[in-house]
Amino acid sequence: MVVRRRIRMVVLPLGLWTVSALVCGYFVYQAESGNRGLEAKRALKIQAYGLSQDLAAAKAERATWEHRVALLRSEQIDRDLLEERARLVLGRVHANDVVIIDP
Repeated sequence: MVVRRRIRMVVLPLGLWTVSALVCGYFVYQAESGNRGLEAKRALKIQAYGLSQDLAAAKAERATWEHRVALLRSEQIDRDLLEERARLVLGRVHANDVVIIDP
C-alpha cells in the first residue's frame, strides 16, 4: 500500500506536468505556424505591401490618363496631343516628318 502511494505521488504530478507541457507546446506551435499564426501574418503583410505597390502604380497611371483626357475635353484641344493620336490611329505620317513615339 505504501508503495502504491509513493508511485502515485510521483507518477500523477509527472503525468500532469507532461500533459500540460504537451498542451502548451501545441499552442506555441499553432501560434507560430498555424493558419493564423506568425508565419501567416508575415505572408499577409508581404502580400499587402505588393498590392499597395500595384495600387500606387494604378493610381499614377489613372492620373496620367485623366490628364490626357482633360486635354482632349477642354474648350481648345491640345493640337500636339490631337496630332499624336491621329498619327497613331491612322498610321500615316508626312514624308518630311520625323516622328518618335515613346510608349
